[in-house]
Amino acid sequence: MTATAWVFPGQGSQIVGMGKALAEKYPEVAELYAEADRVLGFSLSTLCFQGPEEELTRTDNAQPAILVTSLAHLAVLQHYFPDSLGDTPPLYLAGHSLGEYTALVASGALDFSNAVRLVHQRGLLMNDVSKDDHGQPNTGMVAVLGGNDALLEELTRQTGTEVANYNSPGQIAISGTYEALARFTEAAKSKGIKRVIPLSVSAAFHSSLMRPMAEKLGHMIVATDFKAAHTPVVSNVTAQSLPLNDALALKLELTTQTYSPVRWVESVVTMYAGGATRFIEIGPGKVLAGLIKRIEKSAETLNSETIIGA
Repeated sequence: MTATAWVFPGQGSQIVGMGKALAEKYPEVAELYAEADRVLGFSLSTLCFQGPEEELTRTDNAQPAILVTSLAHLAVLQHYFPDSLGDTPPLYLAGHSLGEYTALVASGALDFSNAVRLVHQRGLLMNDVSKDDHGQPNTGMVAVLGGNDALLEELTRQTGTEVANYNSPGQIAISGTYEALARFTEAAKSKGIKRVIPLSVSAAFHSSLMRPMAEKLGHMIVATDFKAAHTPVVSNVTAQSLPLNDALALKLELTTQTYSPVRWVESVVTMYAGGATRFIEIGPGKVLAGLIKRIEKSAETLNSETIIGA
């Protein structure tokens, strides 16, 4: 019997049209999008189904859009493709950044409506904190392909940048101000690292530059009701399982992960070492399945888009 982990994607997986065919085919999916529209007070479903792309990719829209679409995929899998999920409940749940909120909903710890509300506010706060005194964006991120962790960590210390995501061996994301990122790019290239790619994001996610918004978000999280989780959720911050029945620990996790690096490599290693050899990526896109294959080559990976024909 194969033990399974369910993993949920983060920002960047959004695409115009996502969820549309599922909402037209499955009443459960249509209701999820309708509930999100009610919670937010605007038509998130229209942005997902029709765009425009520039509005969907805004952080405050993309985050709830990906969360809702991922949970729509999960609902379809559970109701119409249960065999694809295996004979036993998942051994672990995990999400990349934003995806951790989705994992907590799937675990039963966080209510759907509260999660939609929180990630929308998370996106709004991230947008606000990333601007200079004139209201212009002044922070961002780059992806680094190549180089080892120790070298890149040293370069961040030298250039005033920070590691934001440990995505897979040889793939790391760096956050900082535009000026600091320019210094990092120059320093990396001087060390023979040729692929430093600017990312289309509006802020320096998972860095200390997010601390001001994390404090505001933390107040909202503390005021939100959390329940005991029924499945272990692996932390972005520590790469270890969060306690199932400690609401305060879950709230602290969501606050701290805002300005802490996503330890995705270690998270996958934790789940694999704990017995999960089959990983199902649930949500739009196939990014996590690709990362997992580079982290644990012998792991089996599946994707909800392929299973349900999304």
